[in-house]
Amino acid sequence: MQHEQAEEHLDVLTKTGHKSGFSKPRGDVHRDGDYHRAVHVWIFAERTQEFLLQRRASCKDSWPDLWDISSAGHISAGDSSLTSARRELEEELGVTLPKDAFELIFVVLQECVINDGKYINNEYNDVYLVTTLERIPLEAFALQEIEVSAVKYISYEEYKRLLANEDSDYVPYDVNGQYGQLFDIIERRYKENSVARSLTLQKQISRYAPISLSAELTGLTDSDKEVLGFVVKAAAVMDEIFHLQSWYSNPTLRDWLKEHASTSELNKLKWSYYQINKSPWSCLDEDEAFLTTADSAIRLLSKATRTVGDWKGLEYRAAFPTQKPAGANFYPPDMDKMEFELWKESLRKDEQKEATGFFNVIRRHSDILDSLQSNNKSGSHDLYIVPYSEEYKSLLAKAADLLHKAGDITNSPSLKRLLHTKADAFLSNDYYDSDIAWMELDSKLDLTIGPYETYEDKLFGYKATFEAYIGIRDDEATAQLKLFGDNLQLLEQNLPMDSAYKSKDVNAAPIRVIQLLYNAGDVKGPQTLAFNLPNDERIVKDRGSSMVMLKNVSEAKFKHILIPIAAVCVAKEQQEHVDFESFFTHTICHECCHGIGPHTITLPNGQKSTVRLELQEFYSALEEAKADIVGLWALRFLISQDLLSETLLKSMYVSFLAGCFRSVRFGLEEAHGKGQALQFNWLYEKGAFVWHSEGTISVDFTKIEGAVESLSREILTIQAKGDKEAAGLLLQKYCVMTEPLKVALNKLEDIQVPVDVAPTFSIANKILQ
Repeated sequence: MQHEQAEEHLDVLTKTGHKSGFSKPRGDVHRDGDYHRAVHVWIFAERTQEFLLQRRASCKDSWPDLWDISSAGHISAGDSSLTSARRELEEELGVTLPKDAFELIFVVLQECVINDGKYINNEYNDVYLVTTLERIPLEAFALQEIEVSAVKYISYEEYKRLLANEDSDYVPYDVNGQYGQLFDIIERRYKENSVARSLTLQKQISRYAPISLSAELTGLTDSDKEVLGFVVKAAAVMDEIFHLQSWYSNPTLRDWLKEHASTSELNKLKWSYYQINKSPWSCLDEDEAFLTTADSAIRLLSKATRTVGDWKGLEYRAAFPTQKPAGANFYPPDMDKMEFELWKESLRKDEQKEATGFFNVIRRHSDILDSLQSNNKSGSHDLYIVPYSEEYKSLLAKAADLLHKAGDITNSPSLKRLLHTKADAFLSNDYYDSDIAWMELDSKLDLTIGPYETYEDKLFGYKATFEAYIGIRDDEATAQLKLFGDNLQLLEQNLPMDSAYKSKDVNAAPIRVIQLLYNAGDVKGPQTLAFNLPNDERIVKDRGSSMVMLKNVSEAKFKHILIPIAAVCVAKEQQEHVDFESFFTHTICHECCHGIGPHTITLPNGQKSTVRLELQEFYSALEEAKADIVGLWALRFLISQDLLSETLLKSMYVSFLAGCFRSVRFGLEEAHGKGQALQFNWLYEKGAFVWHSEGTISVDFTKIEGAVESLSREILTIQAKGDKEAAGLLLQKYCVMTEPLKVALNKLEDIQVPVDVAPTFSIANKILQ
């Protein structure tokens, strides 16, 4: 070892914990009291309920000779949190673990002064938990002598008591303050009542009405029935990819839960609810975790430590965080927005565009070699781009093969083109031709497959998830809908916003109505009624978008959810106005209205951009609200032009009111729920919705038109200007659970109206068996 080792540099943070953009030597940081980051790693042995502690070496400049965390250390300038946690564990204790062993449980700020004022510690600590099944034998550790003099295990209850009593042999942690969370988490996890937990899970599952969806295959040719077999199998691959996109240890968790589902009633319920959410986070509870790492898969590593006699090796739980990661698995789990933006600024213009594109993930160089020694010098960038075609290579190759086989046997020219171009796109990562082929599909067997929606990327809203919808086209219903596509330009020209923002060449969205046979991939929790694609602005600008309506899903939701909601929440005298035609027609109009209004925009400085890029994480919620409220405005406009019957007028507003409660129940973390709360609260504030003493709500037909128009104008103008600040303020003010919403939701809870439907697909299930 060299005697003159360069002093470690640390990133200096603002008091609120954000990177300031410069770094300083470690000694200067502690001398000056600068805010900086560190990692704390706690090893917890599940069977014995003990923490592993280390005794700090006597030469340490802080708390020498005291018992402390399993492993801890500063995050060097330019390094990532997770890389630092893994490296500290390897350097101090000789334990080498993969990233899925580390569960980020919370971040805590520690502020203290020691050593007669010479050591000021203002430290943001990323606190990680590593859960092993058994104790790691003490002789398996390789201790770093300059850091650690000994290790021992101690029961978590005993350790908490010693800290509470400020025992002088232990580094102090405030167990009555933020650090108490560590002990609370362990307590909740391992002292739970399985009966109470089973009841909670049963209640969560009961919010979904089980339905079986199928369709008449009589209209399909024999070759199309054969094609159906291949496309259902290709769709199932989208499920594999989506599980991986949600969180990197998600597939491991899924397989574990499935394997253990039959071992107890509680495990059966865990598996059932996991299948609805496709992750450990509950869609209807603002992404709150309904599982913990203690429920997760056990993995064995035979070479994580020194070899010890007949010990088979280290068994750990594959971890996932209690807080759903905003960036899902599209970005490194410890990457923040600042790191992304600084890296993006260092790229060429074309690379910047790619970094914010739909079809790639962002990864770390320091993760590739899996050598935990950081080769990252301060100031260099650790991030890089990986196209989906590379990230999901083996899965996409499998799906492409199935689609090519299907394309070879179909007799429909447009379906043949879609199947082959989509298969090619999976391998080339260029989806343009396949999206055009999807828009021009004219086939009885209807297929949507590939990466489309960006809701899962809550960090920026850039990255697309894989999904699939397979259905049989409903020709009669499709023919009835031509009216909407034919009048999109007329609607655009009359939108309630400044004419300067209106597009002169809106393309009519072709609309297809299908009876859904199977869906897969990013279809979790609440089921979609319709979708409007593609999201690629190049295609929307050149060709518009295309829409698919899922009629059998709409019918199921109307019957199982909307009718019971209306009976409880809508004023009695207006309940007769809630009907399926209005509900379905507004759903169509909602999807059409994604295709009008601002998309590609010119910013005040003259620069061209898109609404999605400018509004970032606010885009999805605001776009859903726009499609909804402008859809309502558009129906009224089409009635005024004698293009729709006046008999729709009252029923569309009252059906919309009932629909508000349906969507808000998805939770205010979800884009549709957020968008719906914004609309309800705006219309309520303007007097268009009236709350009655018995807790029901009615529509004031004299005020509703003006209120719908004013909110349409507000949202369209924010989008046209790309005004992210205004978008954030609008959502902040109106995306709240106001008293009328709370009362309505409590009433629905009391009588247990389902929140959504959980479909099973008999035809597809036979194919997949």
